[in-house]
Order: sequence, then C-alpha cells, then structure tokens
Amino acid sequence: MARAQGAQTALAGVFESVYGTAPGSGFIALPFNSTTLGSEQGLLASPVLGLGRDALKPFRDVINVDGEVDVPIDIATIGVWLKALLGAPSTSGTTPKTHVFTSGGLTLPSLTIEKGFAQVPSFEMLTGLKADEMSFSFTRSGLAGAKVKLIGQGLARATSTGAGTPTVYALDQVSQFQGAVKRDASALADIVSADFTFKNGLERAEVIRADGLIDGVDPGLATLTGTIVARFASTTLLTQATSGSACALEFSYTISGSKSLTLAMPYVYLPVGRTPINGPGGIQVSFEFQASAVSGTPMLTATLVNAIASY
Repeated sequence: MARAQGAQTALAGVFESVYGTAPGSGFIALPFNSTTLGSEQGLLASPVLGLGRDALKPFRDVINVDGEVDVPIDIATIGVWLKALLGAPSTSGTTPKTHVFTSGGLTLPSLTIEKGFAQVPSFEMLTGLKADEMSFSFTRSGLAGAKVKLIGQGLARATSTGAGTPTVYALDQVSQFQGAVKRDASALADIVSADFTFKNGLERAEVIRADGLIDGVDPGLATLTGTIVARFASTTLLTQATSGSACALEFSYTISGSKSLTLAMPYVYLPVGRTPINGPGGIQVSFEFQASAVSGTPMLTATLVNAIASY
C-alpha cells in the first residue's frame, strides 16, 4: 500500500464559470510550498439527559471549506492568485504580455482547485473558492513567496483525478535578491524588511441549506496594511508620519525586462512610532502602514510582465 507524501502531491486550479461548479477542463498546475486547504465538518454532542450516563450519538454540524496556500513568487502562476485576489487583469502587448490587476472591483472570480494524492489514490476537488487574503514578505535573502487564504463552498472526493492533464507553465521563481522597495519612485534606503497583506473582507453567506454548505462568498471592505522595518539613518519616514501626508510605495521583483512583478500603492500613510534603543547595536524603527484609494485611484495595482497570453 502506497503512503501519501508531500513531495508527490499536486494542486491544479481553474476559474469557474458557474460558482461552486467544477469545470471539466482548463486546469493549470499550481506550484506550492504547503497548504491547509480542505473541508471540515464538526460533531455536535447531544445534550439530552435521562437515558443513562454515557454520551449519546453525536450529530454532524455544518461544512466549512477554507485554508491557506503558501506559494512561491513564480512569474507565471502568480497571475492566477492575483486574479483570484483582485479580479481579471487588463492585458496588453505581444511578447512579453503586461497584465495589470487593480483593487476595488465589485465582484471576484471563484476557483476550483484539486488537491491530488495520486499514490493513495485520493483526489479532493474543492469548489467555490475565493481569495480572502494575500500576504507578501520582503527580506534581504531567501526565496520569495506569498500566502493566500481562501474560503470555499464544497469538496468532493474521488479515487481518480477530475483535472485531466493540467497545463504546466515553466517555473520562473524569484528570490529576495531580485526584490526592491521604492518610495515616491526612488529606492527606499535602509530597509531591513517589509511585509503587507491585502484583505478582501470576504463574508460567508451562511444561509439554511439541506446540504450544510454556504450559499456563496461576498466581498466586503478591502484593506491593505503592512509593516516596514528600517535602520534609523534618516528622518524621512518619521517626518512623513508626523505630517500625516501620504507617499507612494512600490514593491517589485524583477528577473528581466520581460519577467517582473510590481505591486504599487499610490497612497500610503505611516503612523508616528517609537525609536526604541534595545542595546549597543543598530537602531531599527517599525512603521505599521495603511494604504487607501484616493479620487478613484485603486488602493493596489499589480503589474505582471511575462509570456502568458491571458489569465
């Protein structure tokens, strides 16, 4: 009997044309580092008394489908996750293609993702998935990645794949060495690390249904927050925080002129923070920033340059 191993698992995804209904084709292989995607159905203990001291048979509760996927920043497949987070992009160019994703859309697409354990065999088809959050982290070294939290509707298990033969894009993974941070179009110096999270504020439509599933997932108020940690070498950020004015922040990964990802926030506000002294070494200052939309300008614009025709 074969035993399931992470090294031999696979994820394949496709966008749905009908919410909660798995398409029969069009799946794309999705590289990932780890995932907790799945379905849970708890048990309700019976409160009935008078039939002895031993517990009575429990009852099944509602079904919750959700989880997180830790993905590499792969210039090809990151577009799938950005589309799930922000909606379909505007695509232009011949080769390379430029895909521009913007926040603020009223509707979000849903995904079907199959999680495959071919050695068992067991295949879990998760449907009605929408991206609730996506987090990015910029550091000096290491491989670049992102974490995507999803909320779904249903899960069906089978002993054979329903994804067919997924399309496999060549992996164009980036490292933190290829990352950059800019403030008002100029390189931001003395940055130790930075991270930020875009949240769609998804709300489950928890209506009464005979199958125990949610009826859908609706987008709520979107937010974009993050943290910049800088070595204290100038008062540029402190001055901005004190004045209450906004700046533009841009985070990017660049492999070449034809392969890049840029995440732009035109209006970012910094809080007035402390300048702690924790010892004889270098002093670091943290700024927990918030982004906003102003005068119709999106809170977040993601520009992805690659050879993929469309998402």
